Amino acid sequence: MQPVSDFDFDLPPELIAQEPSAIRDQARLFCLDRKTQKHLHHRICDLPTLLKPGDLLVANDTRVYPARLLGRREPSGGAVECLLLARVDRDCWDVLLHPGQKLKEGASVIFERDGFQLRLEVLAKHFHGRRTVRLTSENATDIDQAIDAIGHIPLPPYIKRPDLSVDRDRYQTVYARARGSVAAPTAGLHFTPELLDALDAKCIERTTITLHVGFGTFQPIRSEHIQQHHLDAERFEVTKNAAALINTALDEGRRVVAVGTTTTRVLEACARLGRGRVQAGTGSTRLYIYPEFDFQVVGALLTNFHLPRSSLLVLVCAFASRQQALSAYAEAVADEYRFYSYGDAMLIT
Repeated sequence: MQPVSDFDFDLPPELIAQEPSAIRDQARLFCLDRKTQKHLHHRICDLPTLLKPGDLLVANDTRVYPARLLGRREPSGGAVECLLLARVDRDCWDVLLHPGQKLKEGASVIFERDGFQLRLEVLAKHFHGRRTVRLTSENATDIDQAIDAIGHIPLPPYIKRPDLSVDRDRYQTVYARARGSVAAPTAGLHFTPELLDALDAKCIERTTITLHVGFGTFQPIRSEHIQQHHLDAERFEVTKNAAALINTALDEGRRVVAVGTTTTRVLEACARLGRGRVQAGTGSTRLYIYPEFDFQVVGALLTNFHLPRSSLLVLVCAFASRQQALSAYAEAVADEYRFYSYGDAMLIT
């Protein structure tokens, strides 16, 4: 059993990025070569020269929706914050409510903005503010349309400011397609259409999978040992075309480069279902990757810098080794790299 304290590091709070970089692909890129243990410093826009012709770049095309709703309880008028976690069916949702203690079965909350209005009714009470609720439109508009009008982008808790209109663009990848995430697959935030074109010109193949990122991505490991931690299930999809491209690359000995930890978890989960072959299909995964994990698909990883004591950092340590990863993190801190969702990135080869 490995203590979670082995995955701690000191991070000055001023290195936690509060704003996105001025230009997506001008973020800094820390390059770690696992074989030589060399550290190099680049920019994201240098990726076409850092990857190899024939590499297959796999990204997560999930789309973040404005899942944070601010409303008032009826009839008291007390302020209520709601985070939409997942849609259970057409009208029912799994949510996180604050303040949770006062919102029991039958409680009603109104959310309104710009002429749109939603009503929430608590159907079932769970633990720590988790509720099953019914969400209905008070003016007969489409629920998703009303959420888009009323909701706020659910920025991570370590970004200490209200969401702004710019976040609707910048807390979203340029290739986002499938609506369903409450957190961005942050390694993908650095790509621009021009960078994608440059990768194509270098004969670097590209494809996408989908994993809808849940609120659990922000949760630290609270158990004493990393092996005692568990992840929430997250929904994914791998198309037949994506699976074929990935399996062909593996068969031909070409490198699969995962854009982010979410992509990594989907690829490795599907490989386990297919005994080393990535299976097409939809489902959910709780795959938790920690040291001594046997990677079957991912040969290189592009990822942002992560929280201490997080499952994301543990995954990075599994891929690069704890010693190499934490050494790179220490150097990144000394060089004042920007950390977390709006921060800089790391390429591990």
